[in-house]
Amino acid sequence: MSELTEGSPAPAFSGPTQDGTTISLSDFADKYVALYFYPKDDTPGCTTQACSFRDNIEVLRALDVAVVGEDTPKP
Repeated sequence: MSELTEGSPAPAFSGPTQDGTTISLSDFADKYVALYFYPKDDTPGCTTQACSFRDNIEVLRALDVAVVGEDTPKP
């Protein structure tokens, strides 16, 4: 896979959810998607990022942005 650059389209992907179902980027067609992931748990950076998504989730929803990552329900 080639390196992603800011503003480039995300490649198609699928992955398991915590309940064992599969979620795919195509599940979010016609939506903006913020893909949330981080390299290591329990670090200041991942905590800050997670809190920012949590604190701004209503703003993101109002903009029709789906946040995909930890604990994401399938649409």
